[in-house]
Amino acid sequence: MKEILLLLLLLLVVLSLAFQLTLSVAVFDSQSASLLPHAHESFNISYIQMKNAASCSYLVVISTSCSSPRYTTDQISIAFGDAYGNQIYSPRLDDPSSGTFESCSSDTFQINGPCAYQICYVYLYRSGSSGWKPDTVKINGYNGRPVTFYYNTFIPRDTWYGFDLCNNAASSYKVTAQKCLILVILGFVLSFLL
Repeated sequence: MKEILLLLLLLLVVLSLAFQLTLSVAVFDSQSASLLPHAHESFNISYIQMKNAASCSYLVVISTSCSSPRYTTDQISIAFGDAYGNQIYSPRLDDPSSGTFESCSSDTFQINGPCAYQICYVYLYRSGSSGWKPDTVKINGYNGRPVTFYYNTFIPRDTWYGFDLCNNAASSYKVTAQKCLILVILGFVLSFLL
């Protein structure tokens, strides 16, 4: 009878940890959908270029809003990364001759860069006078689940503009690591009791 109660307790702890892990992932996803993009005046591109060793491939899908100009001749750049300093940078995504970033369209890019964990920030840069309004930026990473950033606003000229959710991602990872350690210790203790 004692062993059955201990097994039920262990099962309850495992289910509780699984629920909390699912909840922390859902919180990160909902935050990426609800936060507004912002300017990042001190974004350091030279640091990104020094670390940019092409070793992993990322699929980036950028949807342009239907309320954007019909097409843009502006230069569009992107930088994204994880909470651990792995940063990916592409200095030029636009190609006006091919119809890139036309209104009501999606463009897909394969970008190579350092291998990153869960992508938690993205910034876009626009240089020119045409204007451009992205709707979403979806990044499929090498070592994490796909993440979508919701812009739906015009990108200011000559400013890195986007999202940084890395504090949320790092804290979720730390909480998950702590829960795993507690689970291992609990399993170890219960193995001696049985």
